[in-house]
Amino acid sequence: MLCEKEAKGSVDEVVAKIEKAAAQHQFGVLGVHDLKQKMQAKGVDFGPECRVLEVCNPVKAKSVLEADLSIANALPCRIAVYERDGKVVVSTLKPTELLALFGRPELEPVAKEVEQSINEIIDEACR
Repeated sequence: MLCEKEAKGSVDEVVAKIEKAAAQHQFGVLGVHDLKQKMQAKGVDFGPECRVLEVCNPVKAKSVLEADLSIANALPCRIAVYERDGKVVVSTLKPTELLALFGRPELEPVAKEVEQSINEIIDEACR
């Protein structure tokens, strides 16, 4: 269910690469959450760098949401960039497996397209 890949560069550099690659694949970055910063702002000591990017292809999202608005619970897609054991890792939950949870097999082709694009975005960002 989880797709992980090791990246070259710092967390900030990889986030910037994802933002660029996402735009090239017709995905927008709706937000970037800095979990370390957010936790520290709440008085929680959290060591590793971790960013979560919310990405969306609005055309694909529209087609899925028009079929079943409850799928909004799984959108937008998320890509995490974090430090683990001195390395930078990029991961995402597979859209095909997430969408399968909603029991809408007719949406599988859209999920496959989104998953392929997200995998390409991650591959490009990890170089």
